[in-house]
Amino acid sequence: MTEPDLIVHNAVVHTMDDALPAATAFAVTRGRIAAVGDSAQITALAGVGTRMVDAAGACVVPGLMDAHNHHSMAGEEDLYRLSFAPTATVDEICDAVAAWIREHELAPGEWVLGGIWGSTLVPELSTADPLGRLDAASPRNPVLLTDDSHHNKWANSLALAAAGIDDALPDPAGGKIVRDASGRATGLLFESAGALADQARAAAEGEPDIARLARCSERGIEMMHELGITAFQDAAATRELLEAFEMLDAEGRLKAWAVSSLLINDNIFGNRFIGRPLMERGEAHRTAHHRPDFTKIFLDGVPPTHTGAFLEPYLPSDAHGHDHRGATTMPIEEVEEWLRHADELGLGVKIHCTGDASVRMVLDAVERVRRDGLGLIVHIAHGQYIHPDDVPRFAQLGVVAEISPMLWVPGVIVDSLRSVLPEPFGDRLHPNRALLDSGATVVGGSDWPVAESPNPWHAIFGLVTREDPTGRFAGRQWPEQAITVREALAAYTSSSARAMNLADVAGRIAPGLSADFVLLSADPLAVDPVELKDIVARQTWFEGELVFERS
Repeated sequence: MTEPDLIVHNAVVHTMDDALPAATAFAVTRGRIAAVGDSAQITALAGVGTRMVDAAGACVVPGLMDAHNHHSMAGEEDLYRLSFAPTATVDEICDAVAAWIREHELAPGEWVLGGIWGSTLVPELSTADPLGRLDAASPRNPVLLTDDSHHNKWANSLALAAAGIDDALPDPAGGKIVRDASGRATGLLFESAGALADQARAAAEGEPDIARLARCSERGIEMMHELGITAFQDAAATRELLEAFEMLDAEGRLKAWAVSSLLINDNIFGNRFIGRPLMERGEAHRTAHHRPDFTKIFLDGVPPTHTGAFLEPYLPSDAHGHDHRGATTMPIEEVEEWLRHADELGLGVKIHCTGDASVRMVLDAVERVRRDGLGLIVHIAHGQYIHPDDVPRFAQLGVVAEISPMLWVPGVIVDSLRSVLPEPFGDRLHPNRALLDSGATVVGGSDWPVAESPNPWHAIFGLVTREDPTGRFAGRQWPEQAITVREALAAYTSSSARAMNLADVAGRIAPGLSADFVLLSADPLAVDPVELKDIVARQTWFEGELVFERS
């Protein structure tokens, strides 16, 4: 055997590999796991040039995975955008906008971009007064602020004018310009209406700066490294992001396994190069660490704005009446057509579904294509509400349940869901226990920056306890659906690797796979579940290279 470059020993290693679940050491050669076993056996392989890492009894797990995020957007928010908590009031948001303009000495006409405001503000933002307060805080600068779902925006009057939105403009297809009782636009923009403002902002900025986007992507990856994440799936990849990945990897800066989901439709971000042209372009941007292996469909919106598609009606409201159920963005025949085209290109499909009607439509479409032998990977992303009759169909049809942590614990978004959906249905989010018991593959996707953080240990704590890891919200969210720590850990390692088409390189500590691993502050399988939320990455390694060390 070739002399290892690196040996990690004296560790508690949870390999997530069924062939050898536990070990105390492993060797790494040229960025790959060369051998796994006990410390005496593995340290005997050391040569003169081998780097020895004594874990001093620390727990080591495979590099963690995030099956759904918007990492470059999160990187941009960290580097270049205003941020405030989703619990912020209108006054606090306006104060933050004014402070941002002042502190950054913005010239007149420069845009203020930021978020995230909580969906619970929708009723207040639907009235005239908040817009006046936002305008007073930003008299010379267009402002566009994103909500906690990233599906909806709040704009000031200058941003509305830039987008051509006035009181008389009809609602765009797939969106809504919210108006007050007198018919005046309030600045609140749902779905594709918000995309109008985004397009105006993009036009003002000119051609995309790929180097800037690459830095945003790199920053997002750096932030994930701090949490032990070494692989992720970006859930809304654009042509520009594909170019940024290619730039990063060519320059040796892509220090993670990146899987991209190429946009098929887009009522949110305002991208126009989508669908077949983008799907067919992806392969040209494949690199050593970037796999353009998926597409992305937005099949419905989000419940707080009554755009999620449900089998049963929302709570009655003045705006929507007594029998509003939302709607899907396309009929089942179109979903089926996209599945078939993706399969022809060798791509998987990730499909955004928040209501149980959209979930059922995906399952019905997959059932049709499976009859013809199509084996493509399909993720139902979020799938927060699932009819009990549809739970066993995930396993039967080989559909992945890609679940979102901010929706299985109490929080702002859950509160907003309860305000529009009847009880007890509104509380029955993410039947994870039932999905696993039926044989489904369940994987964790943060949807960061929709979620405040992609922290997998907060997510794992929530999966196991169904409680808010931040302690800001009391109670337990449908506790009967709690899962075990080992099941939760699999959702962020081995199960995600299979679902993301990365099992050939990552997800386990096993010979031949990439040397991606994390030294933890505590053993998740040994601590009290209440302590899971406090676990941190002490070191994160990617391909045998130390990419993060906690000071």
